[in-house]
Amino acid sequence: MSSFLILTLLLGYFLILILISYLTGKNDSNIDFFKAGKKSPWYLVAFGMIGASLSGVTFISVPGWVEASQFSYFQVVLGYMVGYVVVAFVLLPVYYKLNLTSIYEYLFHRFGFVSHKTGAFFFFVSRVLGAAFRLYLVAIVLQQFIFDEWNVPFEITVVISILLIWIYTFRGGIKTIVWTDTLQTLFMITAVILSIYFITDSLGWTFSEFLASEELKSYSTIFNTDSILDKNYFLKSFFGGVFITICMTGLDQDMMQKNLSCKSLKDAQKNMLSFSLVLTLVTFLFLLLGALLFIYAKRNNIEMPLLDGNPKTDLLFPEIALNSGLGITLGITFVLGLVAAAYSSADSALTSLTTSFCVDVLDMTQKPEKEQKSIRKKTHIGMSILLVIVIISFKYILNSNVIDSLLTVAGYTYGPLLGLFAFGIFTDYKIKDQFVWIVALVSVTIVFMLGKIPAEDLGGYVIGYELLPLNGLLTFIGLILIRRK
Repeated sequence: MSSFLILTLLLGYFLILILISYLTGKNDSNIDFFKAGKKSPWYLVAFGMIGASLSGVTFISVPGWVEASQFSYFQVVLGYMVGYVVVAFVLLPVYYKLNLTSIYEYLFHRFGFVSHKTGAFFFFVSRVLGAAFRLYLVAIVLQQFIFDEWNVPFEITVVISILLIWIYTFRGGIKTIVWTDTLQTLFMITAVILSIYFITDSLGWTFSEFLASEELKSYSTIFNTDSILDKNYFLKSFFGGVFITICMTGLDQDMMQKNLSCKSLKDAQKNMLSFSLVLTLVTFLFLLLGALLFIYAKRNNIEMPLLDGNPKTDLLFPEIALNSGLGITLGITFVLGLVAAAYSSADSALTSLTTSFCVDVLDMTQKPEKEQKSIRKKTHIGMSILLVIVIISFKYILNSNVIDSLLTVAGYTYGPLLGLFAFGIFTDYKIKDQFVWIVALVSVTIVFMLGKIPAEDLGGYVIGYELLPLNGLLTFIGLILIRRK
């Protein structure tokens, strides 16, 4: 598939998104940018959140992870489902009761100024890194399969990617994103289904024959119950998934901003529960696709693509879709699915970072009305520039699988948020607000040091996603120590 055709597809796709932005962003008001006027249909939010949750990382990195971990990632996904129930019935009622724009305003109401700023800071770090991880993966695919051929530097690829997002989000914000994410989720799910169809057909299988094949069995082990020492042991993965969802969805302004744009709490809860069921099914399809990719590569002697001279499993899907001769339809399907998956998470990240920085850091709501729109637009540009800088830096420092890196970082950055919100919701204690940032910093430092301990020093125990709940627990204990008598 030629790089010119891929680029043409990208331009056509973004013209559609810009048209949607024009239609939804005519008002250009702060209430539409931050809350979509609180008129978003719950079913559109639910469907669009699938794309925002999965992102380009899932689209490429989860299939690429199958060879190393088989289907063990699904253990984490099962934990996600429990986490979504907690978000729907514990966190959403709190947010709707206070009619929040930024969920970190809750920390101000509950504890005070420093707690509010501390929570916003950890979200800011978490979301910048998370969005950068997702866009980095897409940028290297675009670089390898389009822009390298034209000798365009990676840095320019990243700038173009962020600029396109800024263009279609700078007016409508979350109101635009509710609609663009719905379209992008449709493209992404269609892409994975068609990819499975085309590859099974090329292997001479029907879908049912693929599911019954011996080759699939060599990749499809889900449950790891052999040893608690393993990183992917079932209970560690399952409960890690529960807490990852509570933090990366329920305590994340990016994901909650869409929910807070629904008309009522009941609608937001319907959105969350229906979304969780569909997300689980779609993730399993990605794992099946991953197995198919490795089966196809083995049968056809396709070598693992290289990035900077090193094998990169994240690039196997684009290699097969674009360069293996399976036809232009699969190539088009892949490109549209990848771009949809990537930008459905990145656009909302840019909007949520803008929202949190305006509300939580700049206290925009305390300023005159005529200044607020100007502050929002300047912040939106600033967040775009920041993402460009972080994504480019990843090219030189990131070595491991992106989905694994993303979840590992979450263990460090979301832990203080987990501890703060849990303490606020489940206790009545007042705290010495001025010391909260110290508690959070100490907790992250301890957990980071624990995560660096070699497995051989722990009797072979490999620390995994349990770092996140441990981080939250340490923050919770620290808050007890600074409670007011």
